[in-house]
Amino acid sequence: MKYFKTILPILIASSLFIIGCSNEETKEEQNATKQTTNNSEKSSNKAIEETTEDTIEQPQTEDLEVRHLPTTYQELEALPAGKDSEYIPTLTNEDKEKAVERFKDLPDIKDNPSSNELDYYYQELLERLQRDYKGPESLIKQLKFQSFGNPQIEDSRYQFKENLNVEVILDASGSMAQDVGGKTKMEAAKEEIMNFVEGLPEGANVGLRVYGHKGSNADSDKKLSCSSSDIVYPIEPFTESKFQSALNGVQPTGWTPITLALNEAKKDLSKYDGRNNTNIVYLVSDGIETCDQDPLVAAKELYNSNVSPIVNVIGFNVNGEGQQQLKEIAKSTEGIYQNVEDQAELKSELDKINEIAKAWDEWKEKGEQSIDIKETKNSLDIFGYITDEQVKVSDERLQINLLMYTFYKYGYMDNDSRIYLEEKNNKYHKWIDEEISKFNQELKSLNEKNYQEAKKALEEKYEINTQ
Repeated sequence: MKYFKTILPILIASSLFIIGCSNEETKEEQNATKQTTNNSEKSSNKAIEETTEDTIEQPQTEDLEVRHLPTTYQELEALPAGKDSEYIPTLTNEDKEKAVERFKDLPDIKDNPSSNELDYYYQELLERLQRDYKGPESLIKQLKFQSFGNPQIEDSRYQFKENLNVEVILDASGSMAQDVGGKTKMEAAKEEIMNFVEGLPEGANVGLRVYGHKGSNADSDKKLSCSSSDIVYPIEPFTESKFQSALNGVQPTGWTPITLALNEAKKDLSKYDGRNNTNIVYLVSDGIETCDQDPLVAAKELYNSNVSPIVNVIGFNVNGEGQQQLKEIAKSTEGIYQNVEDQAELKSELDKINEIAKAWDEWKEKGEQSIDIKETKNSLDIFGYITDEQVKVSDERLQINLLMYTFYKYGYMDNDSRIYLEEKNNKYHKWIDEEISKFNQELKSLNEKNYQEAKKALEEKYEINTQ
């Protein structure tokens, strides 16, 4: 209840802030909808003149392949985040001109386009602005992970054993030197991993393995870098000075041999049999495997070994392609994938392991499994999940409408085309919003049931929704 009183005001405040921002953007969108076939402004004529010099060859109408829009949430979730999925402002003339320039390679629909051409245009624009949607399956996994030790969970991986071992596998490829929030990704990761291990209860073991930390990300160093993965802190109780020294020695330099790291992690944990050990592996990466190997095979072999670990994946500021592969790694091990954008979000994810470790410590002290699912905690998780999905659909819809209005004003489409595309966009996002509302009601209802009933009902419903 203390947790509920602390977090609920924050969530409510965040939601009000989001609603306020959305209302502000909606005003501009409404103005866009009311706008009729006025002549393009002088600035638009200038932009057209500048960009026509660099005309991009467009496919012929008969060659256009228009794919169907997602009709299930599973299809929607499978789509990668677009390369332009971050917020793109269109408030000032300068903002609008930048947006026009950014999307000038979209198909040309200025000259009386057919409905097929407009559908193709919408498809291309949506693909670039696509948000990272998550179906209720991700929440099922979160609830399961957060209910670690609950006697109702039949999966022995999630049952507390006498020993708790946590291995963090950290990406040390060259891209981890990129800046995120005033620090490099590596600096932020080091700080939060150190904070995490400092919070582990006495008796829990921790290991740290790194990969891609030798050579460089140049082609000439690929062989060296792709063969580099070391356990810099062996699986044992935490010792501050030793662990800090191990972290300090890691620098981001090379390629990304995820497969090698997962194979080596299986060896690290091989003596910790899953029958007597609760084993958790966290893979932290900012990109895909770049060493011509298949990390899904390695992940499955680790998962199915006698170690019987839970394997979760954190994508640290990862692009759409990277997210897709990392999601597949987590899916292949029935684990959780979570994309984090900055240090604060990374801390939040690692804190979840600390909560599990503390629950294990309490269980070990009491000598019995007494960790129950808390209805209040689940309610907050459901609220957070639904709010996140609602923000995505609202932002995506508004962003597309505002950009299309901008393109219309700058002469890149006529008013009839804009109206057609806006109606298509609104109808599509209305469907997504309705699906989210259904999930909200179902999840709230299921929260009143015990874990096994809720999990079974959610999985059955999710399967029905995706057929």
